[in-house]
Amino acid sequence: MSKEKLSIVKIGGNIIEDETSLNAFLELFSNLEGKKILVHGGGKRATHMASKLGIESKMINGRRITDADTLEVITMVYGGLVNKNVVTKLQALNTDAIGLTGADVNSIKSDKRPVKEIDFGFVGDVKEVAHNSIDKLIQTDFTPVFCAITHDGNGQLLNTNADTIASQVAVGMSNLYDTSIYYCFELNGVLRDINDKDSVVRHIDSKVYKELLEQGIIADGMLPKLENCFDALKNGVNNINMGNTSMLTQANDNFTTITL
Repeated sequence: MSKEKLSIVKIGGNIIEDETSLNAFLELFSNLEGKKILVHGGGKRATHMASKLGIESKMINGRRITDADTLEVITMVYGGLVNKNVVTKLQALNTDAIGLTGADVNSIKSDKRPVKEIDFGFVGDVKEVAHNSIDKLIQTDFTPVFCAITHDGNGQLLNTNADTIASQVAVGMSNLYDTSIYYCFELNGVLRDINDKDSVVRHIDSKVYKELLEQGIIADGMLPKLENCFDALKNGVNNINMGNTSMLTQANDNFTTITL
């Protein structure tokens, strides 16, 4: 018997920051057929709020160092301001959303990242997704909206990469559903030429991925994203899609689909 489909959609910070883009995206998301989960971050908003409060944001290789003060800001911004803004807009679109951190219903547990060359502070690496707990919400027709915060099971919240949350939730839910991930950002997909927004690589599998790596087309920030994708595919996710928000409509096929 085939499994029911479940879409896990992750939105990038540039969409969250722009009210018009956010409203347009949430309308597309609310019209997406079938069961679905939304995952968001909010790093730009957190940096702005931290600055207002006189807290310096420290980044190393594009990753945020999360000290105790920064964690407080992230909890306020991700779990409060951004999450509740998204949830209330979805309610207005007749999508019965429920805003969550990984601590809610013990849904996503993480380990605090060990200190190696860099001490990232209160940053979590996902170790366990409670798929049955999340499914209870889905089965009652709630749409979970996860912010990028998890917990360690011992009372500590942890800042966690939103892309990783999306992929690990999809892996966890693949026990019960045929899961697909949609990474929505400002580009049309993975591009052959970063200066040509129409040079979308429509389909990437293991063979094409190797070729793109050798050609240097996949590099820098796209490298960990794609590694994350193939890890998820090897662990039960059906397919992964990357592109702008219009890929959530059937009218657009100009985006990147990643499969094994």
